[in-house]
Amino acid sequence: MPVRAPFPGQFWIDFRRNPPVQTGLYVGLAMSLVFTAWIVIANRIPLLERFAMGRNVCALVLLLAFASIPVVRFYRAPNALLLSSLIGWSLLSATYRLLSVVFVLLNEHYSTGQIFVLGAVLYLILATLSWIGNIVWRVRTAYLSHPNH
Repeated sequence: MPVRAPFPGQFWIDFRRNPPVQTGLYVGLAMSLVFTAWIVIANRIPLLERFAMGRNVCALVLLLAFASIPVVRFYRAPNALLLSSLIGWSLLSATYRLLSVVFVLLNEHYSTGQIFVLGAVLYLILATLSWIGNIVWRVRTAYLSHPNH
């Protein structure tokens, strides 16, 4: 079977073989599902209102656990960490926007842009710390491997 070569200038990204993109999509989907369940349970099931504090803590722990997956997986690759986390956080922000259409008071405190920037700045800080850590690690390794030391 002949293999087709891409046209000149054509740029293909194979999402099936790109771990940062895969991780970002899965993390974004998981965070969106947790957030949607949290909002729906909080607003549509009044029977569980007495468990509001436990529900909120549980949802936040799940969101933080899913949000930390790109950081843990790509702590040595800042570019992959940033790509993966921004894809996931973009999906969560899009879910926030869609839910704010149905639940109109959701946009009262934070807009969709503010939610995106909040997560993006946090992930940018973590990617920068990862990058600095990699530089320090490489310098230290080169220094220790030098024969005069």
